[in-house]
Amino acid sequence: MSARIAYTRPSITGRETDYAADAARNGWGAQCYDYIIRFEAAFAEHLGVPHALATSSCTGALHMGMAALGIGPGDEVILADTNWIASVAPVVHLGATPVFVDIDPVSWCLDPDAVEAAITPRTKAILAVHIYGNLCDLDRLHEIADYHGILLIEDAAEAIGSVYRGQRAGSMGAFGAFSFHGTKTLTTGEGGMFVTSDSDLYERVLTLSNHGRARGETRQFWASAVGFKYKMSNIQAALGFGQIERVAELTQRKREILNAYRDRFSMYPTISMNPEPRDGVNGAWMPTVVFAPETGVTSDIAIQAFASAGIDARVFFHPLSSLDMFKAVPSNINAWDIASRAVNLPSYHDITADELNRVTDVIATLMETRAS
Repeated sequence: MSARIAYTRPSITGRETDYAADAARNGWGAQCYDYIIRFEAAFAEHLGVPHALATSSCTGALHMGMAALGIGPGDEVILADTNWIASVAPVVHLGATPVFVDIDPVSWCLDPDAVEAAITPRTKAILAVHIYGNLCDLDRLHEIADYHGILLIEDAAEAIGSVYRGQRAGSMGAFGAFSFHGTKTLTTGEGGMFVTSDSDLYERVLTLSNHGRARGETRQFWASAVGFKYKMSNIQAALGFGQIERVAELTQRKREILNAYRDRFSMYPTISMNPEPRDGVNGAWMPTVVFAPETGVTSDIAIQAFASAGIDARVFFHPLSSLDMFKAVPSNINAWDIASRAVNLPSYHDITADELNRVTDVIATLMETRAS
């Protein structure tokens, strides 16, 4: 019997484990931040921004960044209805109101027209989430944000390796946030990164990240604000430093896997996948297929077919407004419809040609069965 195919797992080499072992043996006392400093510097250089701050999660990076921007009660933050709960959680924790709008049916990211229609005098920010490595229309979103005098924030949790017209995802908003969860292209097990080109904002977040203790404060254990504890450990950062040194290899392999799926499914006009942006690069974190309504293939049908074949696939994100804690917005037609007929495919770094064939065979069987 063939081994079960996971939908994701990390690529960890001797480089990462050697760094982590060094951090465990020697990264204490005066050396307790050594790998954090190295990881932050390497990540900032890769992204092309002056400031990067390692965090315990992307959610933590979003929380601190939004807090430092003054987002709170009475404010509204616009984001796509198609998202993981982690993107909206900081908005709720800060007492602001999330406003869910529909997605573009091709990119599955924020629909700029829907964003513009949702702006009110209470709108403080637009949260642009680059879902599955796909890219939001940042030119339009910047135009809208600038015209209305509101903030544009990038949630690039899933977009390491994605490039928008020469600039890396996460580098173009008031700030950007990344995830290094174990499922991500670049991982530290758990972890994230706050990035920005705004030096004043960076200093505010740096203070908040250290329990409200400002850099340069001479009084020991003196806090100037009630801050947070969203730090990354030195051992996690050692893993991350090894991963960022391999980032070109890791992202290239993800793109190879997405393109392999795209080539195999090109014969099916009723299947669509993650788009390659105009003048850009899709980082291809999570290859996803969307079945056209006429195929009759739903997410549930596809997941069951994969499970029967010993393959772990993953459902498309449910609309946030379909969750019990939020008011339903079924008028976000694309967000509610696409989720019912889409599935994420296995895409780990060392997936083999035979394993890719097993995955594509399931899709082929579904399409043939539905056509007969």
